[in-house]
Amino acid sequence: MKNECLDCGCVMKSAGTFKSCQMEQLENNHAVINFNKGDSIIKQGMFSTNVVFLRKGLAKIHLAGPYHEQIIRLIKAPSYMGLPTTIGNKINQYSVTAVLDSEVCFIDLGVFHRLLEENKEFSSYIILELCKSELEIYKRCSNRTQKQTRGNVADVLLEFSDNIFDSDEFMMPISQSEIGNWVDSSRESINRILSEFMNDGLIAVDGKKVNILNKRSLIKVSQNG
Repeated sequence: MKNECLDCGCVMKSAGTFKSCQMEQLENNHAVINFNKGDSIIKQGMFSTNVVFLRKGLAKIHLAGPYHEQIIRLIKAPSYMGLPTTIGNKINQYSVTAVLDSEVCFIDLGVFHRLLEENKEFSSYIILELCKSELEIYKRCSNRTQKQTRGNVADVLLEFSDNIFDSDEFMMPISQSEIGNWVDSSRESINRILSEFMNDGLIAVDGKKVNILNKRSLIKVSQNG
């Protein structure tokens, strides 16, 4: 039977540096589970014994605060989820929920640690991924606090277009309330700004379907904040 880890992103994205014995360790110590949209993948406050890799789909990281849940970021497959909390703390410091139907691989934490110790290229890849993730969070935090809501909503639309769907036409994966949560604004403000973008000819919206009509102007809105 074919080793399903051979065509998994957790291997392919790290330049295929795994030896046959390491591939066997992965094959014998992982489980692939399908999640429907809205299903909880990782729960904040729960003990973590597995490294979690998003093989297919889209998920959101969100954190329970003193007053409400805060969306931190969206994660597109293929990507690891929860590495800082899994490796550094053992207790999940945030939740992860499927935004679209998703396929997730759970890898035994002990095996993952051994692979990091035995495989320098894989270790370097994981460090780079953690660094990129942290820098992205810093950037988003700065944008959210320094830009006006128009600029933040433009950023969200460009994120969907450029980084998640690779298309200027896409189905909005989250609600206006969730967008408001993501950029620290109200659903009413998000609705108003999307209507303004439509009236200005920047986008067309039909239900959840969004079509970016004037990307250059939308980028200017993002840059000007």
